[in-house]
Amino acid sequence: MNRLSTEQRARIIGCLVEGMSIRATVRMTGAAKNTVAKLLVDLGDACWEFQDKTLRNLPCKRVQVDEIWSFFYAKQRNVPDEFKGRFGYGDVWTWTAICADTKLVPTWFVGSRNLEAAEAFIDDLAPRLANRVQLTSDGLKAYLYAVDAAFGGEIDYSMLVKIYGQSPEGQKRYSPPQCVGAEKHPIIGKPDPKHISTSYVERQNLTMRMSMRRFTRLTNAFSKKVENLSAAVSLHFMYYNFGRVHQTLRVTPAMEAGVADHVWSLEEIAGLLDRSN
Repeated sequence: MNRLSTEQRARIIGCLVEGMSIRATVRMTGAAKNTVAKLLVDLGDACWEFQDKTLRNLPCKRVQVDEIWSFFYAKQRNVPDEFKGRFGYGDVWTWTAICADTKLVPTWFVGSRNLEAAEAFIDDLAPRLANRVQLTSDGLKAYLYAVDAAFGGEIDYSMLVKIYGQSPEGQKRYSPPQCVGAEKHPIIGKPDPKHISTSYVERQNLTMRMSMRRFTRLTNAFSKKVENLSAAVSLHFMYYNFGRVHQTLRVTPAMEAGVADHVWSLEEIAGLLDRSN
């Protein structure tokens, strides 16, 4: 990988952030499969380090959080007995937060869907925010403990609990239940009912599935290793936050939030590798 020029690295990065698989990237760029995989892991680590330092003291006022499902190695029901119950085999959840105003994603966490993961995720989110925020989550109970522990009373927090109905035809394979309504539950402080929503973070879930091949459903492009998924997510959000102009903002989310003054090129993102060495 060290033999690749910055331009070659940028071509590979461009393929990966636009939702191409590693094998498709190999065919498009001519790079070796192991070279692409190593670049992804090394650059993903560099992207995480940069954003961890940069995304601080953020001016967010309204934040939405959610979890998106994927899997490692094999789907949960197909995990061999000797690997059952071990993280890195079966279900995995990526926890994400998004600022409803700037569309910036200040943090994310790859782990299980339990209290321990919720606490790690929210504990990382809280110190990044400069002001008291209004936070909205879904009805996952783990958020109740995690938000209270991280923010105490210094937050306006609410849950949006969706109500699902049953189809007259019964549940079909791969078809989610129909959402027939939603209940707004203020939990802490005085959240504005008009802004109790998870629409932006749920739309971010779609962006992730479209932009990272390993999140695409019903394919064989799933992650085989934990570090590969974590690296792909870090690279995705580096490009999303700093290198991709948001259509409604006409700037990048990082520029809108005041943590960047220009649109990052793929070459600049590739240059993070040199900073970390």
